[in-house]
Amino acid sequence: MSAQSRPAAPGIRESATVTSLRHQNRAAALRFVLQQRETTRAELARRCGFSSASAANITAELIEDGLIAEVGSVASRGGRPISLLAPRADGAYAIGVDVGERGVAVELFDLSLTMVDREFRGGRREESPDDIHRDLSEAIAELRERNRERWPRVLGIGLGLPGVVETEADGTQVLYAQSLSWAPRPIPLDLDPDLPVYAENGAKTQARAELWYGAARGIDHAVVALLGRGVGLGVITDGELAHGAHSSAGEWGHTKIRYGGALCRCGQLGCVEAYLGADAILEAWRARGGSFDGSGWQALGALLAAAASSDPDATAVLDDTIDALGAALGSVVNLTNPQRVVIGGWVGMRLMEQHADQIAAAVRRNCLDRLGAQFELVPATFGGDTVALGSALMPITALIDTPRAELFAS
Repeated sequence: MSAQSRPAAPGIRESATVTSLRHQNRAAALRFVLQQRETTRAELARRCGFSSASAANITAELIEDGLIAEVGSVASRGGRPISLLAPRADGAYAIGVDVGERGVAVELFDLSLTMVDREFRGGRREESPDDIHRDLSEAIAELRERNRERWPRVLGIGLGLPGVVETEADGTQVLYAQSLSWAPRPIPLDLDPDLPVYAENGAKTQARAELWYGAARGIDHAVVALLGRGVGLGVITDGELAHGAHSSAGEWGHTKIRYGGALCRCGQLGCVEAYLGADAILEAWRARGGSFDGSGWQALGALLAAAASSDPDATAVLDDTIDALGAALGSVVNLTNPQRVVIGGWVGMRLMEQHADQIAAAVRRNCLDRLGAQFELVPATFGGDTVALGSALMPITALIDTPRAELFAS
């Protein structure tokens, strides 16, 4: 028998198995503490399936590594106080970025996922990919300058991007932003000399934030819609975010809501985004004689205020928008059978402020009765920082998945 074909000695196989199990348990424990934000060793053991001894050993290791800390105690039934565990806020940091077509919001989060600093670039006009690259580099450099003491503990940069982000077999990532008429572009890796870069579609990063901390937390089957200038979706199945074969699942904004319908920015006809994107909604009002400034939050607010004042044209546009949203999400309900439908993005949040019941009724009119009775519709938990928060979770997830021996190799 050759050396190549000879099986490994039992001790070697057992050692590798034990090491792998130890890493899995450590990763599960760290993820649990980060998601719960405050817990006890007993709760950790119960929820992760550990023995009391294993929970104690793992938490001692994570405390030693500076990733979690004891932050107080609660009374027990007659015994010693029970220690509370929480992420050690200054144990690590992560950058999350919401990349829009008109600028970038770059945010620095600590390990408790509290934002500690923020830098914005752009905002005046639609920008080219080169403009966005420059904005990112400048904003990150500015954050680095203001946070020199923290920077050695920054894990990486997560980008939430407007378009399809594909991950190749070798790990490289490419952005396909057809709606913005951008040529395919590799994800830039030179944003900071010391930090790795991770990227994903912005709707998915929003969904990840809601899954970890928001309206989809603890829900095994959910859909999280992002309505802004663009339209996207995150699908959660069995408690995990769906990615598809090349990480690009969830392009709901470019599914068809009307055969041969309105022209979409992607160049096709009848897309969801052509009816539910901010520009499409406001253009429909303009075509009916609506008058407003800009094309963002205040302009949409003017439409909603006019509808609330019984302006017939604004009311008609709002009703058409809700009908289109009901039809588009009704199909998603039929396809995915979610327990919860979450609506976010700045357009979605504004619509949900006063019209959640109307939207829920429209969705149920457009899906099968049985499936329509099985979901609840709720607004997203987070506002404008959701995409950036979900993006910061990418380098934090990489931290969780890194074996301890590699994490502290240096």
